Amino acid sequence: MKHFLQQIAQRVVPPIVYVFMRIVWFTTSRKFHFITPIDEAQHVCVCWHGELFMSPQAYRKIHKKHPASAIISSHFDGSLIAGTLNLLHIRPLRGSSRKGAKQVLMQAFKSIKRGEEVLITPDGPKGPRHSMSDGAIGIALKSKLPIFIMNFKAEDYWQLKSWDRFVIPKPFTKVDFYIQSISLEGMALDEARAYLLEKMLEHTIE
Repeated sequence: MKHFLQQIAQRVVPPIVYVFMRIVWFTTSRKFHFITPIDEAQHVCVCWHGELFMSPQAYRKIHKKHPASAIISSHFDGSLIAGTLNLLHIRPLRGSSRKGAKQVLMQAFKSIKRGEEVLITPDGPKGPRHSMSDGAIGIALKSKLPIFIMNFKAEDYWQLKSWDRFVIPKPFTKVDFYIQSISLEGMALDEARAYLLEKMLEHTIE
């Protein structure tokens, strides 16, 4: 019975969430702050897990047609996220740093070779919130790609009591997006981790 209900949810929930996301997107007042220029060059893309409601939509606003995939956990919650991102034409790669890490990293490098951008939440799938796993850093260093950072702040929002303090801007509020491209080239893993964490915390809701 549980499996059957999960199958129903995987079909029903993503379209509902997607419609709600788009309603919020189009009713908010959005301003984009490009801290560095973002062109069509291929990137590894990152946002916090708690910012998944708006950041993938911001990505699609900036890179409207760029082929993209996203590393999503293999858990049931990940299935709902994967279904929603599919509607934004972002292909899910199922796995995480905790489960199926080797397999999903291989998928990510294959995606990059095909010209796709790979989207990752460094603190996903289960936190701690605003922690920095090595997935995005390792992929960027090995592929020698820059990192596309997406953050946002909203004037008025709901914040869930989940581990990631998931943020949902309220309709008709103002949302500021902070977009930047950084390079980790030549950095050691610890240095790259600290640098990316510093940059991702500059413009995020506490």
